[in-house]
Amino acid sequence: MTTAESDPARRGVARLFCTESGTGSNVLLLHGWTCDSHDWSWQLPALEARHRVVAVDLRGHGRSDVPASGGYSPDHYLSDLESLLATRHAGQMFVVIGHSMGAQIAARLAAKRPDLVTAVVSVDGALGFSPEAASFFLKTAEALEAGDPATVVPALFETAYHPSTVPAFRRWHARRVQGMAAHVIRESFAPLFFGAGQVGAGDASEIFLRGIRQPFFHLCRDPEQGSRMSSWFSNPRSRVETWPEVGHWIMQDRPDALNAAITDWIAAL
Repeated sequence: MTTAESDPARRGVARLFCTESGTGSNVLLLHGWTCDSHDWSWQLPALEARHRVVAVDLRGHGRSDVPASGGYSPDHYLSDLESLLATRHAGQMFVVIGHSMGAQIAARLAAKRPDLVTAVVSVDGALGFSPEAASFFLKTAEALEAGDPATVVPALFETAYHPSTVPAFRRWHARRVQGMAAHVIRESFAPLFFGAGQVGAGDASEIFLRGIRQPFFHLCRDPEQGSRMSSWFSNPRSRVETWPEVGHWIMQDRPDALNAAITDWIAAL
C-alpha cells in the first residue's frame, strides 16, 4: 500500500492521504461525512482480489489536509480528486464507489468528468431525498451551527442505525467525530442539500441524476426513496435496490452481501 498526495500548488487543492492495493481494473472508494477510508475495511479484501483499489481520505477527514474555513463545498472535494487522479492516474478511468456524502461526490465527479468515471456505486448515498427529509436536514444544519458537532452528529447517527448494528460501530463513529475540526463538520453538511448547487434532495436531485450517462448502482435503506429513484437513470445497466434490515453503513452491517452485490454488478459491466 502507498500514500498519495495531490499537488497543493494546483488550484489550492488539499493533500490527500490514500492507499492503493490490488490488481485489475480501477476502483475509487469515497467515504461519507465525518468518516474516513477505514470504513471500507470490510470491502478492501473482496475488491483487491479483482481490482486496483484507491481508497481516499477526503479533505478535513482522516489523515488528509484540513484546510481553513470556507473550503468544504462539493467543488472543493472534486478539485482534490481531479488533482489526485491527474497526478497519480493520468488517463485512467475508475468505477467510483461512495457512501453517503462520498456517493454524492462520486455522482458529481461522474457528471463533471465522464473521462474519469466508468460507473458509480452509491451506498445509501446523499441523493434522492424527499423535501420532507430536507426539512429534517435543515434542522440538523441549524443544530450544527448552534451546538457542538461532537454532540449533534452522534445524536443524528442514532437515527440512522439499525437495531442489529454492532454497538462498537456506534462508539467508533462517535469518537471519530470528536477528533475532527468543527468547521469541517459544519461546512461539509449543508451544501449537500441546500443552496443553488445542491443535488441531494427534491427536484434538483432528480434533474441531476437523470443527466448522468454512466451505469449507476444505488443501494438504499428507504423503500420509498428506492421506488422514487428507480426511473431516474438513463443507462440500461443502472440499478436501484432497497436493502431492508440495515443501517446507514450498509457495508458494515452486511459486508459479505454488499461485497457480492458490488463485485457482481461491476463484473457484469
